[in-house]
Amino acid sequence: MGSCTWSSTAEGCIGSCRRLSVALLLGLLVACSDPVDNGPPPGGLELVGNFSNPVYLTAPPGDSARIFIVEQEGRILVRHNDTTLARPFLDIRGRITFGGEQGLLSLAFDPQFATTRRFYVYFVRSGDLRIVRYSAAASDPDSADEASADTVLKVAHPGQDNHNGGQLQFGPDGKLWIGTGDGGGGGDPDGNGQDKHALLGKLLRLDVSGASGYTIPADNPFASDTSARPEIWAYGLRNPWRFSFDRQTGDLYIADVGQGAWEEVNVAPAPQRGQGANYGWNTMEGTHCYPSGPCTNPGQLPFVEYPHSGGACSISGGYVYRGSAIPSLAGHYLYADFCNGNVWSFAYPNAGVVDRSAELRPGDGVSAFGEDARGELYILQLGGSVYKIVPNP
Repeated sequence: MGSCTWSSTAEGCIGSCRRLSVALLLGLLVACSDPVDNGPPPGGLELVGNFSNPVYLTAPPGDSARIFIVEQEGRILVRHNDTTLARPFLDIRGRITFGGEQGLLSLAFDPQFATTRRFYVYFVRSGDLRIVRYSAAASDPDSADEASADTVLKVAHPGQDNHNGGQLQFGPDGKLWIGTGDGGGGGDPDGNGQDKHALLGKLLRLDVSGASGYTIPADNPFASDTSARPEIWAYGLRNPWRFSFDRQTGDLYIADVGQGAWEEVNVAPAPQRGQGANYGWNTMEGTHCYPSGPCTNPGQLPFVEYPHSGGACSISGGYVYRGSAIPSLAGHYLYADFCNGNVWSFAYPNAGVVDRSAELRPGDGVSAFGEDARGELYILQLGGSVYKIVPNP
């Protein structure tokens, strides 16, 4: 894309840069669209249970009997055939830093977990972001072998306790993807988002198939480029608290928490999935110049954005629905706002944003969405409740 000057509104962006590609223009138009009525509600919420600060929910590949709930204070609980087991799968309370945005933040199972028994957790300890590999106990698949802990990656996060990122996800490529925050503080004062020598404010991609540690995938965009860290897949992110892959198409969705005015969802279609992309922070907040316009070199603009109005404050990203229980939700990416509890969805690349706050409204404090092995989705509230999205009776 050619160089252009951007005003501080989406309308100004369209008017002042005439070299936008058709795809980018389409994304910008969707970002500016209002929610639309999508007819009768496709489903409702069924309470799964109450937990302590739940922030993530997932399941091992192919395991339709269990879901695993991550509690921010440092526990992972197992729910087996609708019963929550009394003993945690993993309990690392006391070995992490918990409070505010810090704690145990997510969990990812090895794609071959059934045979390798390996899984990965993301937590904060003494100001560092840590990715640690564990193995499930050989004698008990519902219990982790805590002695197997092996630190894969440690990223220094000094000075601030917020903007830690927190997502781990194995991609369709079998690599481990990691979302890191910009290091905290208003406006990215350390400039980490645009600093390609820093691992903060990035999407990282690692090969963890070896016995320990990690290697750099050969197709990482900076694998042989000394101008950037080779772990980096994409940069210019503020706090990608949650990202996910569409299990059918392989497209990548990144929900990046905004500074003070705009929240955004970036879509990176397969197979490139935004390889080497600059998502704009801290030059841009959504499609808007930060802190004010005009600005140059905005980077990749989001597909969807929404403002801090109506009590909105922070996006909690989700998943594209690929379950079988609610066919009318198929292909829709669901996301919510932490503060007002509104839930929206859209179907990439050309469906408008749908307001689902009436049909799927657990209340405020939505910390995350979860996905089980069947592709059914869940909504988690930091206050404790975990809900499954179910069909209407």
